[in-house]
Parts: sequence; C-alpha cells; structure tokens
Amino acid sequence: MHPSPPLRVPVGHDAQRWSTFQARRTLVVAARTVTSTARVLESLPALLRDDTRVSVVFAYDPTSAFDNGVLELLHDSGCRVMPWRQLGEIDPDLIVSASENIDVPDGDCPVLVLPHGIGFQKFVPDSRARGTRLSGVVPDALLEAGRAWLAVSHPDQEAQLLAGHPKTAGRTLLVGDPCFDELVVSARHRDAYREALGIGPGQRLVMVSSTWGPTSLIGREPGLPARLLAALPYDEYRVGAIVHPNVWSAHGSWQLRTAQATALDAGLLLMPPVHSWRPALVAADVVVGDHGSVTLYGAALDKPVLLAAFGSDAVPGTAGADLGRMAPRLDPAGDLRRQIEDAVHGHEPQRYAEVAGRAFSDSGQALARLRTALYQLLRLPEPPSRPPVAPTLLPPEPPSTVVTSWRVTTAVAEDAGRPVVSVHRFPAAVCEDWAEGPGPYVHLACTDEERDPRLAESASVVVRARPAATAAGALGWIQDTLTRLPGSGLAATGVNGAGWLIGLRDGRVVEAAATGPALDAGLLAAAVYGCLRAGRPLDDTMVTLRVGGLRDADVVLRLRPR
Repeated sequence: MHPSPPLRVPVGHDAQRWSTFQARRTLVVAARTVTSTARVLESLPALLRDDTRVSVVFAYDPTSAFDNGVLELLHDSGCRVMPWRQLGEIDPDLIVSASENIDVPDGDCPVLVLPHGIGFQKFVPDSRARGTRLSGVVPDALLEAGRAWLAVSHPDQEAQLLAGHPKTAGRTLLVGDPCFDELVVSARHRDAYREALGIGPGQRLVMVSSTWGPTSLIGREPGLPARLLAALPYDEYRVGAIVHPNVWSAHGSWQLRTAQATALDAGLLLMPPVHSWRPALVAADVVVGDHGSVTLYGAALDKPVLLAAFGSDAVPGTAGADLGRMAPRLDPAGDLRRQIEDAVHGHEPQRYAEVAGRAFSDSGQALARLRTALYQLLRLPEPPSRPPVAPTLLPPEPPSTVVTSWRVTTAVAEDAGRPVVSVHRFPAAVCEDWAEGPGPYVHLACTDEERDPRLAESASVVVRARPAATAAGALGWIQDTLTRLPGSGLAATGVNGAGWLIGLRDGRVVEAAATGPALDAGLLAAAVYGCLRAGRPLDDTMVTLRVGGLRDADVVLRLRPR
C-alpha cells in the first residue's frame, strides 16, 4: 500500500500559500468511532458558525473496533480528512473529540473531550489492557500533562470522577448536554416527526432502544422486535428500533438486517445509526430499552419506559443506575401487548424527573457554554454573534419497510340492526399460523407486491398496493388476479377518487364507499370478507368497520351490476 500524500491544505507545511481562508488557529477533530464522530459533527457547526479564523481538519484514527463507517460519515459530511499518523506532523491549537480513548501525540495543545452519551454510566472493555474501564475517561497521561478537559452535563459527574479518578480534579467543564437540549426544543415538532415516519392518527409508536455488547437488549433478546410486532395489531401500533452505532459498525448493516429480517418484513422501523434516532425518539409513545443512554434520554423526555435488559456494566450511583431501579421490567416471554398498554396507561407524568435532574443540569445552555470553552482553549475571542442555541431537529427519513402480507382476524357483531365488523391485522411474517377457522374469522391477505410466493399463493385476499386509475382498469386487474391465483377468494383495489372494488371468486363485484379518514383496500376487503363468512348481505348494506380500538368508519356496500 502506498503511503498517503502529505496533507498541505488547510494544514501542514506551507499551507498558508494555498489556503483561501487565512486561519489564525487550527482545530483537529479526532474521529475514532461513528458514535463519537457523529456527536462532534452535530455540535461543532453551531460553535464555529461564520468564523474563518479557525481551520478544521478531521484526523481519522483507525484503531477502534468500531471504526467501520467513520470515513464514510466524514466524506458524506464534506470533511477534510487526514490520516491519524499525520497528526504528529502538524502543530494544532486544539484537539476535539467525543472519544476519550485516543492516543494523541506529545505536545502541549489542549484536548477537549465531549461526551458521546450521558455522563460516565457504563463500564466498557479496555482496549489497552484486560478488564474494563469507565467509559468517557481519558488516559492518565493526558490528565497528568494537564492537557485534557472533560465536558460534563451535571455537577454529580464531576464528583463521580473525582471520587474514582482523582487525576480529573480541575479538568472538567460543566457545559450540559447538547443532544438533550435538542431533544427538548424539538418536542413541539413531535407530530411532524410522526408523520414523517408514517405514524397515523391514534397509532402508538413503540421504540426499542438498545446499547451495544452482550448485556444489551439486542444482545440478550434479539427476537424481541419481531415478538412485539406479532403481539401488537398492525393498524394500532408501529414498532421501531434504535440500535447503538457500535452494533452497526462492529457487525455491519448486512448482519444486523439479516438478524432482524423477519421483523423488517413485518414493518420494523430500524432507524439509521446516525442523526435520525433523535427525532424518532421524540416521536415515540413508549420506550422499551436497556441501560444505554437512549433509554435514559427517553425517560428524561417523560416517555413511559420498560426495561427489557439492564446489564451489570451500568455504573452504580449514576442516573442510569437509578433508572434501572425505578423503571418497570418487561417480561419478554409474557403478554407483550398487555405490558405495553399497562406502561402507557399507568405512566405518571414526571415519573423520571428526579433521574433526569441527576443527569442534566442547566438545560438549554450547552452549546453556548461549549462555544465559550472552545474559544478559551483556542485563545481567541468569541465571535460577536449571539450565543448558539439548540436547533430543532429535522424530520427523520423513514426507513423503507413496507408490509405486504397480514394475518387478519374479523369478528362480526350487530349494533342497532347494523353489522359491526371488527378487524385486527398482524404482519404475516411474524405469525406462525393463518389457517382459516370459525369466528372470529381468520384469513391471510397479501398485496400484489408480496415477494414470497408461498404467501401470495396461499392468500385468501389479494390487495392491489396502488389504486387503479379507472374502474375499467380495476375490473381487469381483479379478473386477472383471481385467474392467476386460483386459491384466492377476493381481490380488492382502490380506484382513484371513486372508492374501492372488491371482486369475489363467483364473479360478483362489491363497490365500497367509506366515511372518515382514508382507509386502505385491505381493510375494506376485510369488511367484505367478514360479511361474506358471516352470511351477511353485500348489497345496499351499511356496515360499521371497527379498526381495532383505533377508529370506526361507516362503509356502504353495493353489488355492481353485471
């Protein structure tokens, strides 16, 4: 392998001859893991906004077990990157990192270490020796040299460090937590985040949160997302997952997606490992988590929390450990729906306020305090602009998970002489059985985009994923579908601006119209299926369609003249 060429611009020998911006200071960001690099990228632009006095270069340190994805993140962000070994060839004025486990060259420039989680709440494997170490604490050499400054979010963390690591005395900066500030200020945009994720009115978003390592939720209960999807009705719930970037980095997205393939087929919203997890957490109705920082962020946002795992690597006496004592446990082998509903209904507002108060201090001030600290270490006056404030988070990009098959149960009752068809759908990918039986009636429904031929050929109901442009086109699709799939009894499609058509195996076609919020063709087909199985008339009939406990819709059914 050829050595990389020397970095000349914006730092290095003779760089001033080639630089457009004539910087007075050089700041180097130590990029070692995806988690720590993302945290710096989220904070640094607000601190250096409009200031060309500071030249910034990202030094890539490839020594971490979790370095996979760092270069891609830096390049996608447009950062100027240099190899770690070249750091010793320049004379930076400040090194900034959110990874404490860095080996910086000898020198006298200060090193500012930002947190990449909440405080110092976890023991992690020590890459320099056997055993574990406290996450967030820099090597003793940096402390002894008086070069390291540790940003903390609460005075209790200063006391914790002083008790366990006396060399941190005088080396901490109380700034707060920029990430928490962003979550708090973004709470008013919760509806926009839910809409971006495809969460409909009245639906609940259950967010599974996992840190990394064998004691994490995803390490101990990798099948939990799929079991939640099997237990929670599709039209009433969505299930998402926030998995620590170290899992993505160490195992790769292919391995993670393969391990969660069934859950993904069932509609799991697996959030990308960088940035999107924050608005997704704001959007959540309940958090099922472990001892990771995301679960604690969720509790501090006043979300109902259930702990499905809680590792012994959590540090006693911290806010995270307090959450472990206070939050109720989820029994993964128990009735998951009941436990989720009990957590939502039984949640008391501000239940975790004391825990949050031990983790975060002076909310809303983190970026302003960080900017002050940054410029003091750079020995530059702060810009005259107003101190930065936490920005509102952008809506998340929805993960591309589309459910194409369901196990559908329909129960038909009567209210004031009108049939009431109650429908519950569960993703077929997480259902072991969809055999038809006596009421409540059960059937398998698939869209015409289902890729598993076993499901497509077994479906009693086939639904067109996209509405037909015309009634004639819809009728042609119904005929072709029932001919192609002789095992199917119904084929349903929407018609743009003209309701729905549901074709039966015997040649009849039902026209359906509904009131209220938009419904998909699968729900209208379920109403027709239920009436058909219960022997109810399908012509000039008004039916109440009850979608779980979510909503009722009035549906008019008429037979289309042949």
